[in-house]
Amino acid sequence: MGDIMRWNRKRSKEAAPGGDSAVVVAPVEPPNAHRNAFILIGLGGATIAAFGLAAIAGIFAPFFLGVVLTICVHPLRVWLEKRGVSRGIATAAVILAVLLLLLGLGYAMLVAFGQFGALLQEFSGQIAAFGQDVAAWLSSIGIGADEVNDIFASFDPAALAAFVGGLIGGLTGMFSLLVIVLTMLLLMGMDAAFVPTLLRQLYPARPLVVASLVTYGSNVRRYMVATTVLGLAQGIVDWIALLLIGVPGAFIWGLLAFVCSFIPNVGYFIALIPPIIFGALVGGLPTVILVIVVYAIINGVIQSAIQPRVIGKAVNLSQTITFFSVLFWAVVIGPIGAILAIPLTLLVRLILVDSNPAMSWIRPMLGELDETKAVMAQFDAEAKAERKTRASGTANGVLDAPLQAPPPRSDEPSPVP
Repeated sequence: MGDIMRWNRKRSKEAAPGGDSAVVVAPVEPPNAHRNAFILIGLGGATIAAFGLAAIAGIFAPFFLGVVLTICVHPLRVWLEKRGVSRGIATAAVILAVLLLLLGLGYAMLVAFGQFGALLQEFSGQIAAFGQDVAAWLSSIGIGADEVNDIFASFDPAALAAFVGGLIGGLTGMFSLLVIVLTMLLLMGMDAAFVPTLLRQLYPARPLVVASLVTYGSNVRRYMVATTVLGLAQGIVDWIALLLIGVPGAFIWGLLAFVCSFIPNVGYFIALIPPIIFGALVGGLPTVILVIVVYAIINGVIQSAIQPRVIGKAVNLSQTITFFSVLFWAVVIGPIGAILAIPLTLLVRLILVDSNPAMSWIRPMLGELDETKAVMAQFDAEAKAERKTRASGTANGVLDAPLQAPPPRSDEPSPVP
């Protein structure tokens, strides 16, 4: 706050004649008598749109998944066509690649869920005992013993299996609507051949819209492909690490880490909870600590060090908006919304901000912080220089004080001139 006030005073001195710091030249915004009404109308429209998407989530989710997959595999089509492959064969190759990817992921998740059911049956007694231990610990710290005991006494691992099955079924709802996804891939794969020419035709009339669409496709493709590759590496490393530690169901938790890598901020904690629980069942506290350390190192290196460098500026969204988008889209279109949260939020940004020149002022608030970081660096440099000047002045005052003649004491006679 002090830096901003100092910067405002500096700008005021520059703008005021004669350097009068009392004169402040404030920017004048154009008057808009209906501004509040427009804001309320926009909020109302956004609410209606959210409820509408929630109502058709069963159709919209696989449709948008098809759009994202088509964007991701579009370079394969371009690569084949540049080498003389016909458009029909290129379209078939793209659809086959996506189909194999979806079937492989679906098969892996079905195998993992089968192993998880067997794992629950094997450790059902230990899970129930673990629940009783937690209940005893909660009672020892003053939480109502009767209520806690009732909750854990009625704990049934089969109910947990049903819950996780419903959750995985929600995450893999795309496979239950595979027909819609494949149909969209087929139709959009054929239409994608005309997209470059259509963009060239549209560019003279709407250059900003075309540039925004191209940027959106590039950013979504970079984000999804990089997240997929790094998430796969993360899942494999987690799988191997859990095998070495001796945590049961290592393949399941590695696959869960891969799926949760598409969920920003929240996915890490979702993927960490099951290995901690089963690690505690077989190895106690040392295994729990080891699992936490291993996950922190692996996910910290991949998600905090490697992923930002690979993705770069593909996702210019602040951490707050990213976290809120995961929660928002998960509520609107279900669990798959958490996986597609970034592409969906970038689409909203494309419609409202990127293709609208009048909304360029809001970009720094959304996450484009290059200019903001430069201004902050300038503020920090000025504050550092001011502190150094102040410290230098204080030091000079302390050093010069002994060289000055001390004032005469009141009880001493004044010197005779």
